[in-house]
Amino acid sequence: MTVALCLFARLVCGLAVVAALVIALAILPALALVLAVPIQPARAHDAPSGWSYPFACCSNDDCRPVAETAVGEGPAGYVVRATGEVVPYADPRVRASPDGDFHWCSVAGEATSRTICLFVPPRAF
Repeated sequence: MTVALCLFARLVCGLAVVAALVIALAILPALALVLAVPIQPARAHDAPSGWSYPFACCSNDDCRPVAETAVGEGPAGYVVRATGEVVPYADPRVRASPDGDFHWCSVAGEATSRTICLFVPPRAF
């Protein structure tokens, strides 16, 4: 009976090795493909003047420069004329514009969606 157990153990071990080899051969091409693709850190895109929109404001297509006439100033804050949205002056979404121009970041870059960030030039007063 001991001989039978040894033969059975060799058979089971042999099958386990074959199964492991088959699995490794099946996974190897997928692993090679994953390793071949370079991993890029997520980052926002650059404004036309060269500075980078912060990732918190932009996921590659949310931000764009807008004309000075696209943003007004009212008693309660900046008014995005495309949507009528009022962004209070003290709102953390209001940020200083590095190039002195207005830039508007809206959800999915849509002209009718809510403001994510609003970059404004320095105020004269």
